[in-house]
Amino acid sequence: EVAFPNEDLRQTLPELVADAGRQQLRIAETEKYAHVTFFFSGGRESEFPGESRILVASPKVATYDLQPEMSCPEVTDKLVEAIGSGRFDLIVCNLANPDMVGHTGIMAAAVKAVETVDAALGRLVEAIESAGGAMLVTADHGNLEQMWDAQSGQPNTQHSTNPVPVVFVGPGRWQIREGGSLRDVAPTLLQLLELPVPKAMTGRSLLIAAD
Repeated sequence: EVAFPNEDLRQTLPELVADAGRQQLRIAETEKYAHVTFFFSGGRESEFPGESRILVASPKVATYDLQPEMSCPEVTDKLVEAIGSGRFDLIVCNLANPDMVGHTGIMAAAVKAVETVDAALGRLVEAIESAGGAMLVTADHGNLEQMWDAQSGQPNTQHSTNPVPVVFVGPGRWQIREGGSLRDVAPTLLQLLELPVPKAMTGRSLLIAAD
C-alpha cells in the first residue's frame, strides 16, 4: 500500500517552455545534475521536447574542502559557450560549490568556494550582456552564509532557513520587489520569456518597473 502516491505535476515551467516551442538547456556538475533535470522537471526523468542537457563530472575527492572549486570552471566554460550560441531560450544551471562546500564546515574552503562562484558569475554576466539576454541568480536554501553554530560552539554543516538573495541582470529598468518567495521564480522567468503565467502557479513575478 502507498500512503502518498506520486503527484503528476502539470504546467511546470519546463513543460510550458516546451509547449511554447522554445529551446531549453539544463547544465550542472554531477552533484547537482538531478536537481536541474529530474527535480526541476517536477519528478520527470525524460527530456521535454526542445530540451538539451549537459553533465560535467564532479571531482573525485573524499570531501569538497579538498577541492572547493569543484567543477565550477568547467561548468562555466560550457555555460558561456551555450549562451553565446544563441540556441536556447531558457538555461537552468546549478553551481554546486556554496552548498556542497558549506556542508564541510570548513571556513577557508567556504571562502574559496564563494570566490570561485563569484568569478563564474562575473563571466556569466559578460556572456549574458553580450548575448542581450537576462539572468536570474538565486538559491533554494541557505548554508554557506552561516558556517558557525553559536549555540553548540561547533561548525554548522546544515542548511539554513535564512532568506536567500535574488539578483537580476538584464536589459530594461527593473527592480526586485520586496516579499518574494521561491514560488515567484517561475512566474518571473515566464515574464522574461513573454509567456503567460498559468493559474496553477500561485506566485507572481519578482520584477517590477523601476521608477
